[in-house]
Amino acid sequence: MPTPTAPRACLRAHLLAAGLAGPVATTREESLRSYRAFAARDPRLLIGIDPEQAWSERDLIGLMADRCGVSGDPRCVSGQDVIDPELTLDALEAFSERLAMVAEHAAPVLLGTGHPHRLLGFYGALADALSAAGCAVLTPAKGRSVDITTRFGLRTYILDYVRGVALVREPGASGSGCATGAHTHSPLPVRTVLDAAAEAGGPLPELVIGDHGWVCGAGQLGFEAIGLADTDDPAPFVGEAEGRVSVVVPLDDAARSAYYRPLTRYVLNRACLSQ
Repeated sequence: MPTPTAPRACLRAHLLAAGLAGPVATTREESLRSYRAFAARDPRLLIGIDPEQAWSERDLIGLMADRCGVSGDPRCVSGQDVIDPELTLDALEAFSERLAMVAEHAAPVLLGTGHPHRLLGFYGALADALSAAGCAVLTPAKGRSVDITTRFGLRTYILDYVRGVALVREPGASGSGCATGAHTHSPLPVRTVLDAAAEAGGPLPELVIGDHGWVCGAGQLGFEAIGLADTDDPAPFVGEAEGRVSVVVPLDDAARSAYYRPLTRYVLNRACLSQ
């Protein structure tokens, strides 16, 4: 007979085998560059969070060691980052609890991703399950344009929804509703969506689920937000430490989309949302 811990043990093994935890693709060099830029308050790394306290590079290394399991030694400056799978599993369980609570109250939710090529399936399954539980999956501002500063200059993107999940795509990209979308860390899309919902008289989300600017931008505005983040994205973890983001799950956020399916099953089972 399987033990109660079997699902967690199985998922732990998958996280390590798929490179979602344990040694991950993100390098220490990449992460340290991000920590330095965040400490300098570079908006490209703040992604919507306005830190209440000063965060030095050393502070961020300590935070990310605590929340992700990366090396806490500032003298470690090269190699692959490592995520502690136990921290990932603990955060997934807290993530599941928040889903269960919002589903119990059939509260409105908003889902959005800056990683549509990788994480759309994960969020889409959550949107389907929450909708089936009676939650309104909000889709305001569909078709609106958003100007985002990128390394190539100011670019205009279009807000769209696929399976109830918000994303941005380049103008002229293949048809609305398809799975293609642009990678972005910007908080501007979620600000545009929340402004549109408020202008229309609501409803407003009781929970925002996503990554990058979707989580940080919503949390900074006072909305409860939960999501996923990699070791080179300190902003969500700072938001969590300062109380503006409820749950951040540390994992590699740019793996093959199929690798996240076991996480989807685990989260939905724990939240009693499996269909």
